[in-house]
Amino acid sequence: MTYFQRLVVNTLAFISLSVIFPSMFYVGNFMIAVIASFVLSILNLFIRPILHILSLPITILTFGLFSFVINGFMLIMTSNIVGKTEFAFSSFWSAIFISLVLSFVNSIVSNYHASKY
Repeated sequence: MTYFQRLVVNTLAFISLSVIFPSMFYVGNFMIAVIASFVLSILNLFIRPILHILSLPITILTFGLFSFVINGFMLIMTSNIVGKTEFAFSSFWSAIFISLVLSFVNSIVSNYHASKY
């Protein structure tokens, strides 16, 4: 899946998840979702590898489940950069849940895209 396709999938997932779970997750409008997808991709490019290296022992102890905590933390950082009034989570646990659903959606779309070719 190309970078642009991943941005589109994340944008649509952000909007969909904010409609499905309005008490957990809020996105102000479509443009905020696009900006948040871009910010998340930049954070995943630069910050996420550092966090994975630093948390490698606990990730091994939890058999990789700690990566969902890192993904939730990345979404919280995205919320702080974009602005909590336009892109917000009700709690850290809701960010982890949204990151879990977002990972699931991305894996389904990636697998569908890979099987298509």
